[in-house]
Amino acid sequence: MLKKTRIVIALGGNAIQNKGESGTHEQSLENVRSTMKEIAPVAGSPKYEVAITHGNGPQVGNLLIQNAAGSAQVPAMPLFLCDAMSQGEIGYWVEQSLGDFFDMSGCPKHIITLLTQVAVKKNDPAFKKLSKPVGPFYTKEEAEALHEKTGFEFKEDSGRGWRRVVASPEPVDIIERVAIRELMKSGNVVIAAGGGGIPVIAKGKRFEGIDAVIDKDKTGAVLGSLLDADIFVILTTVEKVLLNFRKENEKPIDTMTLAEAKKYIKEGHFAEGSMKPKIEAAMLFIGNDKRRKVLITDPKHFRSAFEGKTGTWIIK
Repeated sequence: MLKKTRIVIALGGNAIQNKGESGTHEQSLENVRSTMKEIAPVAGSPKYEVAITHGNGPQVGNLLIQNAAGSAQVPAMPLFLCDAMSQGEIGYWVEQSLGDFFDMSGCPKHIITLLTQVAVKKNDPAFKKLSKPVGPFYTKEEAEALHEKTGFEFKEDSGRGWRRVVASPEPVDIIERVAIRELMKSGNVVIAAGGGGIPVIAKGKRFEGIDAVIDKDKTGAVLGSLLDADIFVILTTVEKVLLNFRKENEKPIDTMTLAEAKKYIKEGHFAEGSMKPKIEAAMLFIGNDKRRKVLITDPKHFRSAFEGKTGTWIIK
């Protein structure tokens, strides 16, 4: 039996909610459906074992807004539980959309969303330096009042108001990694570690949730490494990685080595919170394994990029 190529595909926020949209169920389902139309031929092929992960920024932010608005009537849920809720929400959209395309093509594969816990270290420096903004914007007075009431930390965000900030620790393990691997081997497409995963810390032999937001691309890289995947795909807002982004001498990259990636990061080509963490995730996934490679492109070009016609490929 020929060895199947194992792929982890990370969906960016634009695969779920476009800029300017309010994030209704109908809008989100339609956006996911457009992305799944491109992914379905690869995910459904018997040549590939596929896991799909995704971001959850707008969705978990909306849950936090709902928490704040309804807290006088129902208890607000902690952030790690909102992460779990969003995994189910987005997993449903992916299952519905990808399942439709599988049915139309006669693909026999099943699609499974697995609530996924991602372990972080309790002493990660990120827990002392809260930096990741989440949830709605507040005035300074509102933020101070909420800090007094809840103990949450708030910071001013780019002149737009004050937002709650949480830790963004490094992912160190995927608790359900064995189950994910076995489900993939059995011919299932697995949706896992969404939103960077549900952050947990060790408590004896078990784990407990902790309020944090883990970078989804880094979690995707760790997931890919633990699954011993061959290809890690990062779907984002650009067809190719660009040098001198939005400048007159902007230049697309077809292929990039790890050495070149390090050089470009040092030269400041990739912005924090934008392309830089994606390049760092690619480097983390590849490591010293010459077999592994990373594809970065946008959802609508996924199929042509996967065939080597566009996108940016990162290699050892």
